[in-house]
Amino acid sequence: MNVLLLDDEPLELEQLEYLLQTEFPLWKYYKAQNACQAQSICQNIDIQLAFLDINLPGKSGLEFGEELRKINKDVEIIMVTACQDFSYALQSIRIGVIDYLTKPVIENELLKILAKYKDSHLSHRYSALIQNSLFAIHDRFTEKISLSEIASAVHVNPTYLSRKFHEEVGVSFSEYLIQFRIQAAKRLLLENPSWSISVVAENSGFSSQNYFSTLFRKIEGMSPKDFREEKNKHKIP
Repeated sequence: MNVLLLDDEPLELEQLEYLLQTEFPLWKYYKAQNACQAQSICQNIDIQLAFLDINLPGKSGLEFGEELRKINKDVEIIMVTACQDFSYALQSIRIGVIDYLTKPVIENELLKILAKYKDSHLSHRYSALIQNSLFAIHDRFTEKISLSEIASAVHVNPTYLSRKFHEEVGVSFSEYLIQFRIQAAKRLLLENPSWSISVVAENSGFSSQNYFSTLFRKIEGMSPKDFREEKNKHKIP
């Protein structure tokens, strides 16, 4: 899934990306701070879901959304705004906006919307076998799980599941599990500042702190400690 995030406030962009990545670690996110940047992205990337801030310098998010809809009639658009103006709602309906979020984005409200899309996109994108496998991974990622155990849970041969998983998801079972655990760890690092790195690692499903820290640095480009300190410096209240 290719997702466009359009907002002229960098911290808002970062917060929204973080919330989305936590739930959907394998989606690809493209960020823009104005309509011109967003247009450039959409010329090269097939965007399937767009979060558009309404109040932007220059062309508004609604104006851009109308243009985006003309070139990509299947894109799903969610408007994000700090203003509660009925005229905005009317324009949003006219261009086929499917949801509307007010700033500051409340996590619970965003997750309700994401839950709808999660069920929808899983059913359209993945077979029942892979859907059930992903649900099992999401439910048991803190445990010491293997491909064989997930295969047993969904009643198929591990070799067959491995092949189908890579075909449909685009990465291997182990790669997906690592990415999902890393995203969970990022969330725990920020939500539990008193937790040690070892405790975060354990609650994210990693077998050791050293292994966790090595993978985290490889994927995120910094240590878990540095990630926590960097994000807390720019934390949105």
